[in-house]
Amino acid sequence: MDTQKVVQSIQNKEARIGIIGLGYVGLPLLLEFAKAGFPVAGFDVDSTKTEQIAFGKSYIRHIPSSAIKQHLTDNPASFCTTDFSRITECQALLICVPTPLTAHRDPDLSYVLQTGEQIAPYLQAGQIVTLESTTYPGTTEEELLPVLEKGSNLKAGKDFYLAYSPEREDPNNKDFSTATIPKVVGGLDADSLAVATALYSAVICELVPVSNCRTAEAAKLMENIFRCVNIALVNELKIVFTAMKIDIWEVIRAAATKPFGFMPFYPGPGLGGHCIPIDPFYLTWKAKEYGIASRFIELAGEVNTSMPSYVIQRTMLALNQDGKPLRGSRIVLLGLAYKKNVDDDRESPTYAIWEQLLEHGALVSYHDPYCPVVRPSREHGHFAGVASISIDQVNAENFDVAIITTGHDNIDHDAIAKRLPLVVDTRGVCTPAPNVHQA
Repeated sequence: MDTQKVVQSIQNKEARIGIIGLGYVGLPLLLEFAKAGFPVAGFDVDSTKTEQIAFGKSYIRHIPSSAIKQHLTDNPASFCTTDFSRITECQALLICVPTPLTAHRDPDLSYVLQTGEQIAPYLQAGQIVTLESTTYPGTTEEELLPVLEKGSNLKAGKDFYLAYSPEREDPNNKDFSTATIPKVVGGLDADSLAVATALYSAVICELVPVSNCRTAEAAKLMENIFRCVNIALVNELKIVFTAMKIDIWEVIRAAATKPFGFMPFYPGPGLGGHCIPIDPFYLTWKAKEYGIASRFIELAGEVNTSMPSYVIQRTMLALNQDGKPLRGSRIVLLGLAYKKNVDDDRESPTYAIWEQLLEHGALVSYHDPYCPVVRPSREHGHFAGVASISIDQVNAENFDVAIITTGHDNIDHDAIAKRLPLVVDTRGVCTPAPNVHQA
């Protein structure tokens, strides 16, 4: 392979960049390459996504349709398709597909491996394949590489380049975007790293090259495990301090004034999103292969997954003080998204709370301006199609209690607290009041 020629084609923006998986990671990345002047191609098995792009419409709330229309729909140098045979038209292939857990909390690499199987027959000599999906160390070389080589009759490092560069997408972050977040890159070999570095440096502000793919895979897991463990700690402290009648939010604000040695983390009803609830278990699973029990990570996972049950307990207590049982109570969940001001409901703890409330016989509705209808999912498919109620319906005539599960900025939670008998606040967004209970 002529590595210098490949690098030159990227630097000259002659290389077509293909993104596989047009979700919360892939679509922003596709836009960045298109904005930078590259010819781009988007691939997804979901035809509704490619069709909406063809009509200039965004299906992700924080990405404006105007950007889709300008850089993709009306751009003659771009196309989005479900036809994977057009992979032959690309110089670079970036895989941005989900890596969830199975029902037994084992890594589910099916999306990655199926993608590898789909692109392998069309893989061309001189192309670079980069995996962005979060996964355990060794996935790129031990799992993806054999699939690509078997289906293409090409050899990685000899006929095509292979790299790993973990996504660091944070939907709707006002301070950082895809282009302004430093990016870790690891290659199968020196040439793969050189091509991957040329590729990402064209659109990302700063690159962090590491010695190999395994190190890059481990770095992403460390980032998310760090957050998982610290969130578990503050969730546990919330339970302790609440029992002591101490406001955890006031404690955090006071501690955060220390200018060194402390980083604030915030409690909630559990973990949500595409990374933190899932990624730590990729490492605990892989660690067992080496005979190592990652007890600290597993304990953090236990604490965080127990938080929805704690919210139910606090709700029961609040209702009990008003002389009401949970069974038959009318409850509205304020927020379906896993974090505020986004439309991303993946792994949202609201679903776990919803499930438990129904098991206890409560009557449950939800309000979320960012998630007007529950989308189909394999975890909570029975909720698909349920619609958000309007904010005007959230009043004492319709509900006995509101549980604040997300804390969107465009909801006046204090106003809701004034017109409802009880509010259970899991996000610390309500002004303290007799009818407001922390959870």
